[in-house]
Amino acid sequence: MGTQFIGAGWAFPPHTDATGRVALARGEREIEEAIRLILGTAPGERPMRPEFGCAVHDYVFAPADVGTAGQLAYEVRLALERWEPRIDVAEVSVRFDAVDDGVLYIDIRYAIRGTNDPRNLVFPFYVIPRHEEGL
Repeated sequence: MGTQFIGAGWAFPPHTDATGRVALARGEREIEEAIRLILGTAPGERPMRPEFGCAVHDYVFAPADVGTAGQLAYEVRLALERWEPRIDVAEVSVRFDAVDDGVLYIDIRYAIRGTNDPRNLVFPFYVIPRHEEGL
């Protein structure tokens, strides 16, 4: 398969390179940016492609607990398996920030198809923490 399968695409966020041309991301960097783009896009956000994205945004007001963590892991796996055909998702796990109760870290372990190159990406996800009344 090789790098032709991985390809190249606009760097995200879009910017220019040193020569004034549109900056491109290539290879593994292109895949990492594609994963971040999928996770950062809510379904319905793109008018011409309303199903594109990941439903993690539905959990912004959910409690930071194991139930939400399980749902986030499910939604991430579902979105990546649908929208990123260049990878095989090995594992999606969610861990909680020890200091900030509104931050969950989504750890995605994947391999680029056609290679034996395991990789991981950590995507921070923020929920609105619930505070006790009167505090």
